[in-house]
Amino acid sequence: MAERLEELNLSLRGELDQPLRIGIGIHVGPTIVGEMGYGTATAITAIGDAVNTASRLETLTKTYGCQLVVSEETVLRAGLDLSAFPRHEIEIRGKRDMLAVRTVASAAELPDPRAAALREHAPRRCDPSPQASGSGMKGCP
Repeated sequence: MAERLEELNLSLRGELDQPLRIGIGIHVGPTIVGEMGYGTATAITAIGDAVNTASRLETLTKTYGCQLVVSEETVLRAGLDLSAFPRHEIEIRGKRDMLAVRTVASAAELPDPRAAALREHAPRRCDPSPQASGSGMKGCP
């Protein structure tokens, strides 16, 4: 989305006073997702504490001037390394405890978790040459 938004802003720069921006808040936890409403006034929606917290994180993107605010709990559960991004302890209205979050200026800066997974599962190369004997590649077929 971040990359496409940049393209869109480039194409609309003559028509807009300010560029369009996005703000995304991400948190994890139990939710209820379903179709709500009656008749033609129905919609798929999600409710729960995690949804409310994510909404508050989304609002903080304006405060921090970034595209993404993600809770540290989400980062840990996802197994991501966002240590390069600023960490903040924030107060969430209606919560007693502070919440640790990471702020990401541009969502396009996020590491691609698929690339890390591919590197972990990539086949190792075998180099039977004498120069490679010290590289731990013993037993190459």
